[in-house]
Amino acid sequence: MSAGKIFQKIFIWCKKEIVFCVTFLFALISTFFVKPDAKYISYIDFGTLLTLFSLMAVVSGWRRTGLFGELGNIVCRKVHGQRGLCLTLVLLCFFTSMIITNDVALLTFVPFAVVLLSKTSGFLLLYTVVLQTLAANLGSMITPIGNPQNIFLFSKMQLGTVQFMKILFPYTLLSLVLLILSTLIIKNEKVQIVRQETENGGSGFVDCTGKNILYTALFILCLLSVVNVIPKWAAAVLVALCVLFSDRKIFCNIDFMLLLTFTAFFIFTGNIARLESVDSFLKRITGGNEFAVSLAFSQVISNVPATLLLHPFAQDTKELLLGVDIGGLGTPVASLASLISLKLYTQEKGGTAKFLAVFTLMNIIFLAALCAMKVFLQG
Repeated sequence: MSAGKIFQKIFIWCKKEIVFCVTFLFALISTFFVKPDAKYISYIDFGTLLTLFSLMAVVSGWRRTGLFGELGNIVCRKVHGQRGLCLTLVLLCFFTSMIITNDVALLTFVPFAVVLLSKTSGFLLLYTVVLQTLAANLGSMITPIGNPQNIFLFSKMQLGTVQFMKILFPYTLLSLVLLILSTLIIKNEKVQIVRQETENGGSGFVDCTGKNILYTALFILCLLSVVNVIPKWAAAVLVALCVLFSDRKIFCNIDFMLLLTFTAFFIFTGNIARLESVDSFLKRITGGNEFAVSLAFSQVISNVPATLLLHPFAQDTKELLLGVDIGGLGTPVASLASLISLKLYTQEKGGTAKFLAVFTLMNIIFLAALCAMKVFLQG
């Protein structure tokens, strides 16, 4: 293979894993200012990494059995109107993201929407995918396992699951109302839908009932580890062993790059905290302004990196939580899950500029509404 082709493949890979590459670069640069030593290992939150690994493995198992595709087929089978179908697809993302995370919900149900709505008008599909993206980002914020930043912050906050969910409940409820209202502009005309096949084919779900029971049991185990009933390492080991013997291909579907991205950011933020000048700057702008600063940082570097960067300097973790979760709205990079929708939609239909125009408009509306609610609740 020529050097040119090697560099081309490296470039394509870096473009695909741009977040990891940027994060790794930041971590690498930080090592020139703080030389590697024994303290580096203390930077890494292994509990968060193990929880992410366990949940990704279980959800990947569910996807391979065709569980989510079958669920979508069952729900959509009796819906024939355009408005009802759009609302159903949106609510699927909203509620499933609370359990399977926002990015997995979009990876599952955006392609599902593309197939179902392939014979409808272009705007209906575009608008549905935009609302699905909003739904996944907004639904996922209420649970401790809905998205990566929640998993990390929940492990740091001395709160029970119910207390954690109470913080986000008003915003999640408003989001649900806004999503329902947003579908009212769609005419409720009849639409012919195309049935989605499961990943393993039409009979895959039936054939994998035993595996679904196993993955459900493992998921319950993951939840117990999140609330510290059992050690996170024990849950991760058991999940890994079960996956090894039930379906090894699951390991190929786990986003290990996300785990490496977290690790690189742990190193970067750990080193930053040891630099007096940067440390004092971030403390100065973050302390007392956690919501505004985290929301602003999320628009530029996305909400997961913003969480890892700002957490060491935040005085009020609750405000940081609200900032990064609501901050997932706004620009396309505010939540990396949004890029999944953009990629999946444009691969099938093109029209990137049109998608971004509708996406940006709806995100601004929802962001303004949630920020207004925060002002109201604090006032």
